[in-house]
Amino acid sequence: MSRTISPRELSESIGQGQVIELIDVRTPVEFREIHAANARNVPLDRLDPEAIKGAAAGRPVYVICKSGSRGRQACEKLLASGLADVVNVEGGTTAWEQAGLPVVRGRKAISLERQVRIAAGFLVLVGAAFGAFVHPGWIGLSAFVGAGLVFAGITDTCGMAMLLSRMPWNQCPTS
Repeated sequence: MSRTISPRELSESIGQGQVIELIDVRTPVEFREIHAANARNVPLDRLDPEAIKGAAAGRPVYVICKSGSRGRQACEKLLASGLADVVNVEGGTTAWEQAGLPVVRGRKAISLERQVRIAAGFLVLVGAAFGAFVHPGWIGLSAFVGAGLVFAGITDTCGMAMLLSRMPWNQCPTS
């Protein structure tokens, strides 16, 4: 299991001159909107532990996301690859910003979490409406989305979010 560090503690280490490797595992669009000043973007779905090992050069690797969930997943992936010193930033970018630490702001975007809620709601609505007015088999669409949401809640892994993160509107030309 990875260690955790508060944004304030990490900021103090940076202030003392410690060179750090801070990886932000959110989508490029989320990163563009706001990120910790010292972070570099490596989306969770493109995380290559071997490349991170080379860049870290024996230093601890700090991982940050929006609130900590994707950060934990990235830490587990890095630890499983044999990287020994992996640290998750508690509360993610949200906590970093709330602590008043330096951030870089860019263009606003619809968050991935909100996109999932919109897509899931739309698919459930379509399944229910088509099931009532077209063919009862369409109710299966609502059931499938509901099962996916239950699975996401239990495992903390959301297939719809992974799919949406790869959509063109969630990519940046420079990422």
